[in-house]
Amino acid sequence: MKTRVHILISGRVQGVWYRASTKDKAEQLGLTGWVKNTYDRNVEAVFEGEEDIIKEMIAWCHEGPKLANVTNVKVDYEKSTEEFEEFDVIY
Repeated sequence: MKTRVHILISGRVQGVWYRASTKDKAEQLGLTGWVKNTYDRNVEAVFEGEEDIIKEMIAWCHEGPKLANVTNVKVDYEKSTEEFEEFDVIY
């Protein structure tokens, strides 16, 4: 069953390759959606895919890339829209 999550990641998550690493991991898992930096120095993402794979992605977001220091991951489940064809980094 397809699901969708909207995530906000806080901590030291900008300037540490978080977006690029998120794209790599999402593509590796076969997820669609997007990731971007926010003006308040967080990272925001939307993932769509199978629920068990989404859970794996959420677990990865708690760690992030090697240089990240994640302090909080806020997860909101939403209705899947299947509007995405790939996973993008939004600049």
